Amino acid sequence: QVQLVESGGGLVQPGGSLNLSCVVSGNQFNVAANGWRWYRQPPGKEQELVAEITSLRRTIYSDSVKGRFTISRDNAAKMVHLQMNNLGPEDTGVYRCNLRTAPGWGGDHWGQGTQVSVSS
Repeated sequence: QVQLVESGGGLVQPGGSLNLSCVVSGNQFNVAANGWRWYRQPPGKEQELVAEITSLRRTIYSDSVKGRFTISRDNAAKMVHLQMNNLGPEDTGVYRCNLRTAPGWGGDHWGQGTQVSVSS
């Protein structure tokens, strides 16, 4: 069974940084051939796409995090990271990683989420 586990969330003051990680296990597919995404859900709001990295390491960011967040991947470790700098209260939410595979491999795989809280 495929499992994605996030880590690195927590409470940070405005202007601070956090580095989120997500590791996949139990897969029989080639992780390097698939794209990763980070989503977040602020309190009381819909889930939104924050950042994406393709199999070719092309990166895409939402306008709200561009220039502050950096997504990267480590195929050997089967991990994706999200370096978040200059955090503000608007970045508060539950962050979830997503690994999108072909339908035959189960399609979208999700982590359980990690809480990020930005507050003074």
